[in-house]
Amino acid sequence: MKPSFVAQRGSETSSDTRLPETPCVVIDVERLERNIKEMAALAARSGVTLRPHAKTHKMPGVARMQLEAGAVGITVAKVSEAEVMAEHGIADIFIAYPLVTRTKIERAIRIARSIALTLAVDSARGAMLLSEMAVAHDIELKVRLEIDTGLRRTGVPYDDALDLAKLIAAMPGLRLNGIYTFRGAVLDGKPTLDLERAGKEEGRLMAKLADRMREAGIPIVDVSVGSTPTAAYAAAVRGVTEIRPGTYVFQDRMQARFGVCGLHDCAGTVRVTVVSRPTPELAIVDGGSKTFATDVQPNTEPLRLEGFGHVAELEDAVLERLTEEHGMLRLGPAAQVADLRIGDTLHIVPNHICSTVNLHNRVAFRHADGSVEVVPVAARGMLE
Repeated sequence: MKPSFVAQRGSETSSDTRLPETPCVVIDVERLERNIKEMAALAARSGVTLRPHAKTHKMPGVARMQLEAGAVGITVAKVSEAEVMAEHGIADIFIAYPLVTRTKIERAIRIARSIALTLAVDSARGAMLLSEMAVAHDIELKVRLEIDTGLRRTGVPYDDALDLAKLIAAMPGLRLNGIYTFRGAVLDGKPTLDLERAGKEEGRLMAKLADRMREAGIPIVDVSVGSTPTAAYAAAVRGVTEIRPGTYVFQDRMQARFGVCGLHDCAGTVRVTVVSRPTPELAIVDGGSKTFATDVQPNTEPLRLEGFGHVAELEDAVLERLTEEHGMLRLGPAAQVADLRIGDTLHIVPNHICSTVNLHNRVAFRHADGSVEVVPVAARGMLE
């Protein structure tokens, strides 16, 4: 049966054989299904649970596909994302981001009364506020402690984690049942292409810390790790219980450069139209920085990507510059011979699909039979 992305509330999705006007994100459904099945199979082989991060797609329909393939729940980064997903029937959600304001915690408590919700914490101050509000609302909140394993983002420093875990475990209204980290392709504090070493080290650090916490009497159950590039290696470490990859669902040029996938595995492309041909070596398309994410810049280590995306139809074209509404393609000899004309459409695999999807209100899912479903990116996190 052909999957449908129709949301459970209202009529949010339109079906047709026509793609939306450019620029638009187009998702190849066959590739999407394959990516979902392959990651679910990887988790099953490794004996860990899969809790994919919905930051990549932010769509309840895709989350349901992941759950149907074997995921135990999903991960989100915002309360608004959790609200949308819960409203659409997703019943097991981890908000992997510290909530430190009363208004957001109150919203999370409302969600926790109807689904299995786990919250993140990485500080004593944040934990005390969660505890205070849990007691005041007569509810027990499940929490995971975030550990900084080298990315130097959120997360308690690794060497301070045991003391903080002891403090949180004694707080009323909180049930500390896990630890988690996000490090990505980082080794010794720097980005790396050595995914195996990075993933295994991430897993070993977390498994060792969980053992220390259990020895101290803290009943740690969940040891959650792993990004798309490191998931396969981190999942193989004994003591790891869960992986949380996100990008794998669509894949992108960054993951292809890491060697995690091929460009032919990338389910998400940006469809653009050529609007100008000022010179033989230059073409302008109708997608700029409001269409393509720019957080993965060209020529940065260790990926050294050329341009802001891979142009599927033109071998030696480079999307080398972006302004708000314009994308400038530098055309090599082969692309110049291709006789690219004004009005032609192209498909570009973005460097980073997660941030690119977040720039769009809707995306188009293209099925093998040519039919198209246009679906809102319902959990973009823009809700109050």
